[in-house]
Amino acid sequence: MKKNTSAPDAKSETLNMQSVLSMRSSGYYSQRTAGAKHAIDSVLPLMKEALGHLPVSDMLRFADFGAADGGTSAALWTEIIAHLRQSGDGRAIEILYTDLPSNDFSTLFKTMQGMHGDPSVAYQSRYENVFVHGCGTGFHRQLMANSSLALGFSATAMHYVSEKPCEIEEHVHMVGANPDERAQFARRAAEDWEKILLARAAEMQEGARFIVLNFGIDEKGRFLGNTGGHSMFDKFNDHWRALLNAEKITRDEFRRATFVQHYRTVEEFEAPFADSDGAVSKSGLRLKSTRTQLTECPYYRAFQASEGAMSAADYAASLIPTMRSWSETVFLSALDARPRAEAQAIVDEFYQSYEDEVAQNPEGHAMDYIHVIMMIEKT
Repeated sequence: MKKNTSAPDAKSETLNMQSVLSMRSSGYYSQRTAGAKHAIDSVLPLMKEALGHLPVSDMLRFADFGAADGGTSAALWTEIIAHLRQSGDGRAIEILYTDLPSNDFSTLFKTMQGMHGDPSVAYQSRYENVFVHGCGTGFHRQLMANSSLALGFSATAMHYVSEKPCEIEEHVHMVGANPDERAQFARRAAEDWEKILLARAAEMQEGARFIVLNFGIDEKGRFLGNTGGHSMFDKFNDHWRALLNAEKITRDEFRRATFVQHYRTVEEFEAPFADSDGAVSKSGLRLKSTRTQLTECPYYRAFQASEGAMSAADYAASLIPTMRSWSETVFLSALDARPRAEAQAIVDEFYQSYEDEVAQNPEGHAMDYIHVIMMIEKT
């Protein structure tokens, strides 16, 4: 990783990267990301299909990679466990939730035991012989023993790259980067994708499947928050730049708010499988299916359905928190040389200015999801 000269030392830079790759805690993320849950729920048929091909073993190990606080996928796993038990499969089930050490594992464990959130998805307290574990290590490396995973799942996580290849000078995200910057992110993302796939290949049993929903760029060039109307990342950039122009943040702070993400195209996702002599193909992984999916912003749909009962201000107040739930740490980390309260006040102003813009004229403001959905098998 290219060291930022404004960082006090190497240790603080490493800590900054960890904080960038975390979601807001105490259940805030899952409570305010209804769109993510809708996308996850849509792949239940794929998950149930995978259950028909589970490896023969004494116990079943499932994994949820990049799970955040677990809330958005809790209903999915509850359905999976219920389906198995109703079919007469009484085997012990281990579910391993993985994320970075900075993740909110406390809320995750409370949710699964019915101590937080919706008790109907507290499957650990509803079903016998089900065990929940957490792994505080990133998914770019192998996380469990060889040939032990029966079913893997990941949603809206693997667009994060393992490290920031460069700072983006004039934008906050690779979708607005210059060609050289974008190429650096693409190279890092390609290397990471192969590492991710090889790690999963080592973990998976023969016949196991891995179902992954990744943010990406679809055949029409659409991506998260950019499906017509305003582009969310351009708006992030506009409001962050306004703080720079007002001299409320420095030029270095502006550029440090670079999202550690790369949105791959379908071709980039499929490339490792297309090379029959490549490491991924030789690992035994086969791509069963790929498709893209648009999930409409539920907050905008609710605003439209209200037929005027919801004010523009109320809509803005519902939309911005879902954006904030996963993006706030990027901007806070860019200000980590400042006192925490001062940095928080600046970030609050940043999101408030975006909310004020939406409240003034909500037309074209929404956060539709674009996912590339893949089913991968270990043969």
